Amino acid sequence: MNKRTLYSLIVFVLLTILVSPKSRAQQDPMYSQYMFNTLPINPAYAGSREMLSALLLGRQQWVGFDGAPNTATFSIHSPLYKGLAGGTSIIYDTYGPVKNTTFNIDFAYHLKTGEHSKLSFGINGTANFYTVDYTHLTKQTAMDDAYLNAVQQEWLPNVGFGLYFYAPNYYVGLSSPRIIENTYDSDSDSESKEVRHYYAMAGYVYHLSETFVLRPSLLVRASEGGPFNFDFNLYAIFYDKLWLGAMYRLDSAYGAAVQYQISPQVKVGYAYDMSTNELSSYHSGSHELMISYDFNFNRTKIYNPRYF
Repeated sequence: MNKRTLYSLIVFVLLTILVSPKSRAQQDPMYSQYMFNTLPINPAYAGSREMLSALLLGRQQWVGFDGAPNTATFSIHSPLYKGLAGGTSIIYDTYGPVKNTTFNIDFAYHLKTGEHSKLSFGINGTANFYTVDYTHLTKQTAMDDAYLNAVQQEWLPNVGFGLYFYAPNYYVGLSSPRIIENTYDSDSDSESKEVRHYYAMAGYVYHLSETFVLRPSLLVRASEGGPFNFDFNLYAIFYDKLWLGAMYRLDSAYGAAVQYQISPQVKVGYAYDMSTNELSSYHSGSHELMISYDFNFNRTKIYNPRYF
């Protein structure tokens, strides 16, 4: 695929998401190191690393802000047989009195489109265990005491889809990991429901020398409830070992990240971001830790580093 065709594909995917009438609300967790935690937001990513790959990530958002989101994610995926791949992820997300535990099962089919490029089609099934503990709320106005002593729990099934086009030096993706907008049972007058999220992503690798690489990437989100949002990240990679990055989230946050490739199999990373909106006065930033492991059962050296 030539560069003109690639850029056209990237523009098409991003425009698809930007012109959508949906918009953003934080119901799905946010990640600063999203480019290494792709499986929970795009099932077509399963198997793209061409070996069994696992990742553990923890995020503490808005430290010092009461009821702020906290997220833990574990994902694992692998090629299976003749282009078929599979994976699973578990996401534990809390904010205020709400707790979400999400279980995803992902399947993808990778179709070779060129000498080094592939197009992957992905689907996922989701089970979301949703809990609201109203006993953690403080009574400020006249409210039903029985309501404040209640604990609401529900299992919510869902499905999603994804497309992921990739080669050693670039990728483009489009996904919606939860299509069904389930409605929560609630005793309140207002309707609560799962909001459908859309994601578009793109990244590229520029080899400036044998020891220095630049890796820009972009993630666009859209959902009901507000304007679209995007994350832009830029990593400088030295000797395929040390990754130094900066990020900007539109009208929301900026931050930095550092990662280190301990071995061809193991990578660790840390990211910090700070809000740029009115919330910045009420917290001291967000922290994110990540560790990933690529299982190389053949015990042979991995000559081509994986940038995505």
